[in-house]
Amino acid sequence: MPAASGGAVASAVSWGAGSGEVVRALTWIVVVMGVLIVAGTVTLVALLVQRSGGRGESPLALQHLGQPAGTRILSVGGAEGRIAVLVARPDGERVLLVDPARGRVVGELRASE
Repeated sequence: MPAASGGAVASAVSWGAGSGEVVRALTWIVVVMGVLIVAGTVTLVALLVQRSGGRGESPLALQHLGQPAGTRILSVGGAEGRIAVLVARPDGERVLLVDPARGRVVGELRASE
């Protein structure tokens, strides 16, 4: 040792008589915390994928237009933030205005009779 190092003291830490129990308890706590971290990370990733639209389905794919049997779609086009759908029903042709965000018919236009 160098002369200027001062009085170095070496000491040993003793856990005492129940040191085996303390080590087991600490090991158990560390394992539980590790499992909680992994479970939380998996849950967070699953929620992020779900909320970012991971399914790839549009709201319109889950809805129907609620028209009677025998109705045919003749044409589809955009109209001021809505989707205009020209349909031929048994009682005549109509233009249905569909809200793409909700996937529901919000208006209907038909020729005067």
